Amino acid sequence: MKSVEIDPILLSVVARTFKSITDEMSISMEKTTRSPILCEARDYVTGLYDAEGNMLEQTENLPILAFSLAPVCKYIRRYFGDDLHPGDVIFHNDVFSLGNQNNDVAAYKPVFHGDRLVGWTAVKGHQADIGGAVAGGYNPNAVEVWQEALRIPPVKVIERGRLRKDVWDLIFANIRFEIVQQDMKAEIGACTVGERRLLALIEKYGLESFEAHKRALFEATRRMMEAEIEKIPNGRYSGEGHVFYDGRHEGSTFTIRVDIEVKDRSIRFDYSRTDAQTNGFVNGTFTSSASATILTLLQMVNPDIPHNEGMVQPIEIVIPEGRILNASYPKATTFGNHLCPPNADAIQRALAPVMPERVTAGWNNLLCSLTTGIDPEKNEKYVDIGFMGLKGGSGAMAGTDGYDHIGMIDASGGVLDQDYEMFEQQTPHRLIRHELLADSAGAGQWRGGLGVETLFEIGADDTQLVTFGDGDFEPAFGLFGGAPGTLNFIRLTYPDGRTVVPKNKDLITGVPKGTIYHQQAGGGGGYGDPRKRDRAVLAEEIRNGIISPEKARSEYGWES
Repeated sequence: MKSVEIDPILLSVVARTFKSITDEMSISMEKTTRSPILCEARDYVTGLYDAEGNMLEQTENLPILAFSLAPVCKYIRRYFGDDLHPGDVIFHNDVFSLGNQNNDVAAYKPVFHGDRLVGWTAVKGHQADIGGAVAGGYNPNAVEVWQEALRIPPVKVIERGRLRKDVWDLIFANIRFEIVQQDMKAEIGACTVGERRLLALIEKYGLESFEAHKRALFEATRRMMEAEIEKIPNGRYSGEGHVFYDGRHEGSTFTIRVDIEVKDRSIRFDYSRTDAQTNGFVNGTFTSSASATILTLLQMVNPDIPHNEGMVQPIEIVIPEGRILNASYPKATTFGNHLCPPNADAIQRALAPVMPERVTAGWNNLLCSLTTGIDPEKNEKYVDIGFMGLKGGSGAMAGTDGYDHIGMIDASGGVLDQDYEMFEQQTPHRLIRHELLADSAGAGQWRGGLGVETLFEIGADDTQLVTFGDGDFEPAFGLFGGAPGTLNFIRLTYPDGRTVVPKNKDLITGVPKGTIYHQQAGGGGGYGDPRKRDRAVLAEEIRNGIISPEKARSEYGWES
């Protein structure tokens, strides 16, 4: 067979078409989903894959999900073998077959050109509920997967274009909220959009040309990533991040340890020295942890590298089973996505001495809440992940202040604020205040990003509140003389004046209507000596109330 000559212009067209397809799938999700965590926060990823499940491109609205689809796609390809047909749709969330989190449910659609499997489209989004013991999917008391969620190993919900009603009903009989069915239908629709666009590309240029240029794109991308890795001095570098309280054992602390080996044009992340898995809520999966590793590295390299299989080929990740980042069956793992920040801390600390211009200071750590109950005005169930106030500031880096209110490194560039009016429409709560928090940023020649303060009044009796995170234990760290950010807190003030401060992994039931929910998310860490900060910039920040005169004097050496 005559080989296909690679056209560099067509190669660029193919690469950009792949990206436009996943972008269009993402827009489809944004416009057709109903849950705020999807249509507003965009807690989902859309992806395009070849016949074997190799990543062609993705649109990673939430970075922690970015590299969670391809491993499962390859698994599903092996699982079904030849029993794949045009019109099939497969659901999956099972963390013990390479899923990343129980609530993150994916839809996969094999794409056929004639009778030949040529690719896959896939969407994964965080669902409002996934069964288990606690509405909303976060159960801080869980020790095993069945206390957290309904497990969905690879299963066809549509076969050869026909809905398998028995399978569909079995799944959704175990999920509390009707909205989840609608959102999964939106995932299927987005997959169908991607299927049409991929087939149109193949029809236009031919299957042989498509396959040849796909392989050339992988090779070119691999070389781009190798060139970035080559900029890091050869050597072995180590760093640590910390996890606080597993939801069951007071005072428990766990350490994530990474040993990074750079050898010419390859990089290896070895987590073998990381602490063992917990007997509580706080464990991760290999897929979520590996995704966190890759997205942290991507913050330090050329942002124009295409996101496809070639990009990940020079990267090796070792996480032995039984570690807190790769829990063994049947451990609870829902918190695993939120182990990304301490994982990122470990990587940033490890590489800071040799990549000072590329790393950032610490990002604000997560402290989040989820409220569920019955809206008394609508007499309907509701669930809300309080993503309005869960983010603090990001860390500063050389030459750049941290981003205000974009902390939680696993969601950087992803989870957005809730629209205030939609928050009050979707929940019975009433917003009182939501604003940037003065003096929360870590001081530095380049300061950390500001945190945020949120207050709202709970609008339903017998509300259930779940909290999860680590941000009340350790502030975002500073680098090269920069100061740390501030801590997070959540506080409830009941109508009778009683004050309750939840643990950072807690389940509180029976919260009464009229309770005031008060949350602060801290700022990011500063970078460099604060006394070297530009005086004109500092003066403007003092005038604008971002930094108080007292902090300016004590931490920046300001003399008014």
